[in-house]
Amino acid sequence: MNGCLIKSVGIVLLGILCAGAVSAKTQKPNFVVIFVDDMGYGDIEPFGSKQNKTPELNRMAEEGMKFTSFYAAAPLCSPSRAALMTGCYPKRVGLDVGSIHAVLLAKDAHGLNPSEKTIAEVLKDEGYATACIGKWHLGDQPEFMPNNQGFDTYFGIPYSNNIWPFEKHPKGAPAYPPLPLMRNEKIVEIVEDMGDQAQLCRRFTEEALSFIKENRDQPFFVYLPHTSVHHPRTAPVEFLKRAGKEQNLDEERMLTDKKYAMNQRLRAQVEELDWSTGQVLDCIRDLGLADNTLVIFTSDNGPSAGGSSGPLKGNKGKSFEGGMREPMIAWWPGTIPANTTCDEVATVMDLLPTFAALSGGAVPRDRIIDGKNIMPLLRGDEEATSPYHAFFYHRRDVLEAVRSGEWKLTVKGELYNLDEDIGERNNVAAQHPEVVERLRGYLAACRADLNDPDHCRAVGHNSNPQYLE
Repeated sequence: MNGCLIKSVGIVLLGILCAGAVSAKTQKPNFVVIFVDDMGYGDIEPFGSKQNKTPELNRMAEEGMKFTSFYAAAPLCSPSRAALMTGCYPKRVGLDVGSIHAVLLAKDAHGLNPSEKTIAEVLKDEGYATACIGKWHLGDQPEFMPNNQGFDTYFGIPYSNNIWPFEKHPKGAPAYPPLPLMRNEKIVEIVEDMGDQAQLCRRFTEEALSFIKENRDQPFFVYLPHTSVHHPRTAPVEFLKRAGKEQNLDEERMLTDKKYAMNQRLRAQVEELDWSTGQVLDCIRDLGLADNTLVIFTSDNGPSAGGSSGPLKGNKGKSFEGGMREPMIAWWPGTIPANTTCDEVATVMDLLPTFAALSGGAVPRDRIIDGKNIMPLLRGDEEATSPYHAFFYHRRDVLEAVRSGEWKLTVKGELYNLDEDIGERNNVAAQHPEVVERLRGYLAACRADLNDPDHCRAVGHNSNPQYLE
């Protein structure tokens, strides 16, 4: 592992930048986290896509830093989001699975425990205005919702966009109710059909822009978890037509038939997300906030059907690299060196401790926090390396692998050198028994840690869950 590789063409006074960029700021930095749903490692051009056109993300990468070994803490929605909010492995906070399904459902008895200290609460303590705009999916009972987890304002849907009456609910789970669009604690609309779904990205984008403009004179945190590109997929007609320009697509079917023109729907959603990200970055630039705002673009887990893992093996729901290694771009002009790439291991759990350090806040000291402050990596410090001796891969509540440096060992005993074999094709365990033994020690330590009730915390529980009204 060679730290962050600086690829800028121009001369970069890196020593001066790293020593003084953050300390020179007189105002607390703003934070924006754009969290895409089910986007694969290979779904955008900065990470090799040849199908989807993403000029705004190309520019973001040219002005910022790509992380090529950035991980979700789980290959599914709810646990991944729990890790982002708490800085912890999902099992640490009891949200490695839902109460009756792999993820949280409507009227679920479980949710993110209000006793957890979320990234929003850490920043709120430091005077930040906080907004969650988009898909929550950490429990739909009132005590689990964003307004009770550190967010001043919330606009979005409480769980995945496929939890609605047109989808079959899992056996033993409550029936899916109408999909609510909420403002704070009130349902303000129902997402009734695919036409309504097609407007969600635009509406979330407009809400984020309004919040940024309204809070331009104070530090702010915007958490923008999109519903795209989760099934059922759709997008506004202009994006659908652009994505399917080689075909004579039926506009009516595009808005009513969720299975029609699936490849075009995925491309349209990716390209609309690119547009949305450009809108957010342009707003920040236009307000003169670019040199004081850190923007993170990444995904919650690997791709579902139709998406691309690029060179990686596997997809959503799997602990292969394709299920948990995500595209990530970090942007902060003047602080993050432009047109750079970092291959050091970092994770979504690192956002809480990193934002805490940058804001002057504190990571909770009364509990275990698994994430690390990765600001040295973001600054491109010449000697910066991953803060992880070991990163662990879980599938639901089962430990399945560990990564340490370039090595990944599965619980089945397969060893891969990810620097040389990013696709996990060549098991080299027999050639490196000493590495296998060392990584087995990490696996044993993780099992002991996360199976110790004194090291883990209780999931939030509502003994009488109700459908939202």
